[in-house]
Amino acid sequence: MKMVFESDTLEVIDEKIRTCEMCTLASTRNNAVPGSGNINANIMFIGEGPGKHEDENGLPFVGAAGKFLDELLQGIDLLRSDVYITNIVKCRPPQNRDPNPKEIASCNPYLERQIDFINPTVIVTLGRFSMARWFPGARISDIHGVPKRFGSRVVVPMFHPAAALYNPSKRPVLHEDFSRLPGFIIEMNSDDNHESKPGFEQLDLL
Repeated sequence: MKMVFESDTLEVIDEKIRTCEMCTLASTRNNAVPGSGNINANIMFIGEGPGKHEDENGLPFVGAAGKFLDELLQGIDLLRSDVYITNIVKCRPPQNRDPNPKEIASCNPYLERQIDFINPTVIVTLGRFSMARWFPGARISDIHGVPKRFGSRVVVPMFHPAAALYNPSKRPVLHEDFSRLPGFIIEMNSDDNHESKPGFEQLDLL
């Protein structure tokens, strides 16, 4: 059993993820998918779990949903090299089923350390499972695109890009939600970002 320690570097954590056997997904994966991108990114995207193409390549969002994510990023003048992308679980659930609570819990220490290392200003959750980490019990259709302060960060829940592949009406919704991200970074990086801003709900974590 490989645990994550506060002294681990991101590279060490990535290697631990690649060799992790903390849950049963280890027995069905081809490759674990730690994450990729800019380790100094202001924005961190957290999806649900790797799919078939991600499992084959060991990289996040490289299938059709990843292509749409690239389009969304380009719409706000960003590239993948400007952001950091990972998932709530690091191995593909068989047949792309939903990740279960034990699998999510097993990956949580890895995700926590990734967040600590990247230290993003804005976290964007893509899909309901990553959203549930910060917004338990909420409906994504009710809160998508609405930022919420968690200490020194803002978390923005959004639809998963794959949702737009199945329901084209979600495409303009995602573009609109993405268009607000640069403004959130400016707000949070301002000198008085310790104060609650209009449109942000302040929440102090225990």
